[in-house]
Order: sequence, then structure tokens, then C-alpha cells
Amino acid sequence: MQSNYLVKLLTVVLLVFAVNVRAQNEVNEEHEGTPEEVSLKEKIKESIHHHILDSHDFTFFSDSKTGKHYGFPLPVILWDNEDGLQMFSSSKFHHGEEVAENNGNYYTLFHNKIYKTDAEGTINLDEHHHPKNEKPLDFSITKSVLMMLITGLLMFWVFAGMAKSFKKGPIVTGAGRFFEPIILYVRDEIAIPNIGETKYKKYMPYLLTIFFFIWFLNLFGLTPLGVNVTGNIAVTFGLAIITFIITQFSGNANYWKHIFWMPGVPVPMKIILAPIELLGVIIKPFALMIRLYANIMAGHIVLMSLIGLIFVFQNWIGSSLTFVLSFAISMIELLVALLQAYIFTMLSALYFGFAVEDHGPEDDH
Repeated sequence: MQSNYLVKLLTVVLLVFAVNVRAQNEVNEEHEGTPEEVSLKEKIKESIHHHILDSHDFTFFSDSKTGKHYGFPLPVILWDNEDGLQMFSSSKFHHGEEVAENNGNYYTLFHNKIYKTDAEGTINLDEHHHPKNEKPLDFSITKSVLMMLITGLLMFWVFAGMAKSFKKGPIVTGAGRFFEPIILYVRDEIAIPNIGETKYKKYMPYLLTIFFFIWFLNLFGLTPLGVNVTGNIAVTFGLAIITFIITQFSGNANYWKHIFWMPGVPVPMKIILAPIELLGVIIKPFALMIRLYANIMAGHIVLMSLIGLIFVFQNWIGSSLTFVLSFAISMIELLVALLQAYIFTMLSALYFGFAVEDHGPEDDH
């Protein structure tokens, strides 16, 4: 009975929402293309674009009316092939609005990347609209790099405190009471079942580090700070490459034997299957990279789009329902933040288990 009432209530809410959307669309059709609507949509797109991308400064929020940005600059570190090391503050870019001058060299931001230019900030484009300007090597402390450093320091502070607490007695105190069951879960439910009781210990430091690193970064991404570290494919690529390298260096003779010359398989099939197995070795880290990147990036875009709809709807029904939906998606994203950390750690442990697994003679058939 209660489920029937819930279904009816949800149906009524959806009908009201649909009617509101239809009414709003009719109003938009009458006034489609007005400067106010175009400006609002462009601001929403710009906000989403700014949120999901990395930046050379840390901006908390901006005032569109005055054009002021509230935050702090970050250090820019470049290696110029002609003039060597270049270091200056990102405040010289004025959020990409001006050309930065340093030691007689001029640099500009174009699509959030730094290019060498002249005093006027000229960007030369090719037929594909790609910049032809020289691009120095960028080692800057960007917003994503800063958040990774903060996350690393936070993890060091939390787990160093747990280590000190264990020296005093067998019962952990403080924040460790919350994290200890999670650590035991990673050990008992992820590491041991996938790697084995005799070989899991040497992989535990990495598995715990990667789990809490991804989880904390995912949680930071759901704050108003506008951080989208794990939604950056370069970051997920780096994490996947580390798992790939550990897997290959951990591989025993049986691991490589089952890739290049599978026992118990006819020779013609071995020749056919060897390239496929080798391709699978490369696909595994690629799947790790794409899964984490795509899930986090999609979650941020959906959530930011729903928040933008609050300002698009100009009546209390549409805005209120959109706000409720945004809140519900935020709660789901909290679960996704933990789930993606779990999946990345689980698959990493699974790959390690494949690499160190011992095959007996009975397994060759």
C-alpha cells in the first residue's frame, strides 16, 4: 500500500513538472533569442566549462556584474626552449584577460593552456584552428595539482595520527575510529580475496593509498570549491599507468606464459590468441582510466546543468523541483565518489592477483 501511494505521489510530481516545463517552453518560444536568455545560457555554459577544467588560479567565486574574481593566484612554472626556466605568478594573466610578461618574454592563456606570444597576445591558428605558437613545457602548480598536494598532506596527517595512536595502545583514537573499519575492509574484502593471503601485504600500501586518494579527491569535487581532479583524464591516466607498471613488474613466469604461450592450447590457437591477450594487457589500464574519468566528469556536468536550470526556470515550481532533483543527485554523487574509489582499488587488486597467481600443472589443461 505504501509503495502504491509513493508511485502515485511521484506521478503527480512528474506531471506537475512536465506541465511547468511545457509552459516555460511556450514562454521561451515567444521570447526566444532575447539577449537576456542568450546571456543566461552562455553564463551557465561558461560556469560548467570553468568548473570541469583545470586552471592556473584558484577562484572561489566571481561577480559577473563587477567582473571581480575572489580567490588567489598560483605559481606558474614554465620551461622555455629559448630562455630556460620561467617562474611568475598567475595573477599576471588576470584570469586570461591579459598577456603576462616575464624576463622580456610574453605568454598568454588560450583555452586554459599557456603559449608564447608577443606584447599584443597574438595567437596564430592553422586551418584546423589549432595554435601554431610555441608552447613551453608547463610544470605549474595548477588548481588540480594544489588539491592533490592538499589531499596527500591530509592523508599523511590522518594516517600518521593513526600510527601514533597504535603505538600507545591497541585501540585507535580520534578520526582513526572512522577510518580503521574501512582499512580492514580493503584488506579483508579487496586485497586478500583477489591477491591471496600470502602475497597481499606488499600491495596494501598502494591499495590503501589509491583508495583514499581517489575517495578524498572525489569528495573535494562535490564541494563548492569547484575542483574536478578525478574528472581530468590526465590524472586518471597517471593513476592507471601506476597500476599498469606495478602489475607488469609483479608478473611471474606463469603470468607471461599465459599471455604469450597459453598452456594446454593447440599451437595455431596460441599464435592467434597471443596478440589478443597482449591487447588485453593494454586495455586493462585504459579501462581503469576511462571508467573513473567518465563517471566523475559526467556526474559534475549533470549536477552543474541541474543547478543551472534553477536560474533558467523563472517560477517557483520549476526552480523548486530542480533544486530537489539537484540535491538528490548530489546525494547519489556522494555514493558514486566512494563507489569509484572502490572499483578502481578492486580492479587494481584483481590485476595484481592475476600477475602473481601460481598455476599448478592441473591448471594447464
